[in-house]
Amino acid sequence: MAQVEATTERIIAADAEAVFDALADYKDVRGKVLPDHFSEYEVREGGDGEGTLVHWKLQATSKRVRDCLLEVTEPTDGQLVEKDRNSSMVTTWTVTPAGEGKSKAVVSTVWNGAGGIGGFFEKTFAPKGLGRIYGELLQNLAAEVEK
Repeated sequence: MAQVEATTERIIAADAEAVFDALADYKDVRGKVLPDHFSEYEVREGGDGEGTLVHWKLQATSKRVRDCLLEVTEPTDGQLVEKDRNSSMVTTWTVTPAGEGKSKAVVSTVWNGAGGIGGFFEKTFAPKGLGRIYGELLQNLAAEVEK
């Protein structure tokens, strides 16, 4: 099993604190900015950053659906980590200042991929697909905080 990684970033025309607060708001904002690839969204504990437990299904392809139950931590300022209890998947969100009134949001997801030929295809194609999904999420987040 090889580790698979997908990373996407976006410059958002809002200060880093506002972007991070919106991203960490699982009660109100996160559910609104998720693209159609996500379903069955439910906050099970908390709802604001550290200590949140959130569930969703992520449909990466027509045949591939991940049932995710994520524990949220904030290991450092400007960083959210979502660890999936149902798999090896870990998603890290990092928001940093990027000049006057702007911020850079980076999302990076890693997981242990399959072995063999299936693993080859997963490592080749999954990062691009997940990158598109998270790119759409960051676009929606930008539209939400740039209002």
